[in-house]
Amino acid sequence: MSFFGECMLYLGRYNNSIDAKGRVVIPAKFRDKLGESFVVCGGFDHSLFVYSMEDFEDFSSKLMELPRSDEKARLFRQFFLTTATEVEPDKQGRILLGEDLIRFAGIKKDVVVVGNGEHIEIWSKERFRDAESFGDIDELAGALAEYGLRI
Repeated sequence: MSFFGECMLYLGRYNNSIDAKGRVVIPAKFRDKLGESFVVCGGFDHSLFVYSMEDFEDFSSKLMELPRSDEKARLFRQFFLTTATEVEPDKQGRILLGEDLIRFAGIKKDVVVVGNGEHIEIWSKERFRDAESFGDIDELAGALAEYGLRI
């Protein structure tokens, strides 16, 4: 088995659409890793983050460790926990996003479902950054060298 087959990295991009009931198909490749139920919550840049239950439990436990006396920490925790919803895909692999998450992500019809390492992201097609819109990737890599990223 390949490295990527053994680990929980989510990789790739899938174009899809949301139906009239607010359901979107999660690709089978991702569903196999996510399990029978998983969590969708608001994410950065008006995307939606999708976590396995185990990964969301780990993430939320870190959120709960943030100091309650820090207003930014409280807002950050509140954002993720109040937008989070547990979902179960139907037999066609569709999940119901719900009106609040659809509005938050600005989803009209077309969506892009992408693997982003430890989680999945759901984007409105209009808001998703195609590879061409990332700018100078060499410049980005140089700027991230301070985090120890070496390519």
